[in-house]
Amino acid sequence: MKKITAIEAQKKNPNRVNVYLDGEFAFGLERITAAWLRVGQELDEKKIGQLQAEDARERALQQALLFLSYRARSESEIRRNLQKHEIPKDVIEETIERLRRDGLANDDQFARAWVENRSAFRPRSRRLMALELRQKGLDDEAAKSALEGVDDEALAYEAAQKRATRFKGLEWSEFRTKLSGFLARRGFSYSVIARVVSRVWNESHNEERHFEEEDTT
Repeated sequence: MKKITAIEAQKKNPNRVNVYLDGEFAFGLERITAAWLRVGQELDEKKIGQLQAEDARERALQQALLFLSYRARSESEIRRNLQKHEIPKDVIEETIERLRRDGLANDDQFARAWVENRSAFRPRSRRLMALELRQKGLDDEAAKSALEGVDDEALAYEAAQKRATRFKGLEWSEFRTKLSGFLARRGFSYSVIARVVSRVWNESHNEERHFEEEDTT
């Protein structure tokens, strides 16, 4: 048996404490894990092991919650982040399972939200979004389900409309080159690009002619 002789807050991390046994530093714990410990209390090796295991689980959970606080994450992203913080593999899997139960880790929901966000704010092709989802560790089935019903041409048109405002006053050849290059970098196919670029060009020039006719009446 070893006796707790001091419990001190860590200077660099106030959410953790250092536990001293028999006058010597023994281990660190999350404050919540150490909440029931008292100076003078005696611990055997089994209890020390239980405390350290519980601390690893709590540390993993707090790190995962911090990681999730910035934006939604795929399970693979959470797993890689915990590995980077040297969390044991079995504790990582326990943490992922806990997050699933609490609705904080769900790859299907993550994939749908990712596609909705990309489509609304930075439109790109289905192919490119599928690649992004795979890079985030999602399987092909989850990516396919999230992309169901997504229309490449509609996304290309939306992206082209926003970008075309930068190309006002250009001749057709330069307009086509610049807008086509932009859409190609967003992953759209040649056939989709050709149709969308022509459509945006014609619409913008029809509007200009309409305004010119109004000015002369």
